[in-house]
Amino acid sequence: MVTGKAVTLKDVAAAAHVSRATAARALNSYGYVGDETATRVREAAERLGYQTNLVAQALRSGQLPIVGFVPGDIQNPFFARIARDLDAELRKQRYNVVIASSQEDVEQEKELLESLRSLSIRGFVLAPASTTDSQHIAQLVREGRPVVLIDRVVKGVRSDSVVVDNEGGAREAVDYLVANGHRRIGLLRDDSKIFTAQERFAGYQNSLASHGIALDESLVSVSRSTVEHAIEATIRLFSRRIRPTALFTVDSLMTQGALLGLRSMGLTIPRDVSLIGFDDFDLATFTDPQITVVEQPIADIGPLVAKMLLQRLGGDDSKPRQMRFPTRLVARGSVSAPD
Repeated sequence: MVTGKAVTLKDVAAAAHVSRATAARALNSYGYVGDETATRVREAAERLGYQTNLVAQALRSGQLPIVGFVPGDIQNPFFARIARDLDAELRKQRYNVVIASSQEDVEQEKELLESLRSLSIRGFVLAPASTTDSQHIAQLVREGRPVVLIDRVVKGVRSDSVVVDNEGGAREAVDYLVANGHRRIGLLRDDSKIFTAQERFAGYQNSLASHGIALDESLVSVSRSTVEHAIEATIRLFSRRIRPTALFTVDSLMTQGALLGLRSMGLTIPRDVSLIGFDDFDLATFTDPQITVVEQPIADIGPLVAKMLLQRLGGDDSKPRQMRFPTRLVARGSVSAPD
């Protein structure tokens, strides 16, 4: 018997020589586990003195009204605001929200959904980490669990979704830079399989093509969507002998990284480089000059997602609804004509 601390599911799994997922299924009677394996797990639990989590039992039995929110990265101001609005709207109907970030990793997303699924979470709000690897999400839908996709859509999943016109917003931003005389327009983007990243890159490309500007891969700097990585990517891009005269960033974390990277190089906005970012954020209006952004109607998105999920939880079985909001270019002081 394990002493000195509470016996955990990990302890039971190790004693029974199975994975934690298998031990959980055996002890909580969901999914398939072979009879011999189930017996071995239960005997190990009894031998170690394992006590089943009563809260987890209540979750699995559906006694607690809880929904799951799996964003890409809760540090992203967009997802943080959505989480706040979901919590506020769902609590009005006595639901609580469990938040578990995938960190834009599809394998971590799969593990999180399996864990939440095992607890009989009532419904899910997801920002999928991949546009194509989606069988784990499709399985939730096939099981009849309410799912609302937010910010992104994926192939092969017929569920409600709420997104914005990412391609159109990015295209409008680059059009604005071109209208101000820029032709060497840099792009700071994510190289992931995320739906939004792909659509915003397409908008950048389509705008250039519509103005007869050839895509120059040397002006595209790829980064993970974090402030730290965006700083490094910005410095790499502007260390070139012939620099871009303008920069478009595909999310607010990258915009913040770009601001810090340009500042570290002694470059000023907009005298040395014009800047537009996708997504508004608090710092954008506290800088001098204020930053021009592509604004999403974020105040409308969270409440709508909560409404759609509550309707499904209430028994609405109508065909899936796909909502796409327009974006808006908010022109501030970070764009001017190149020298």
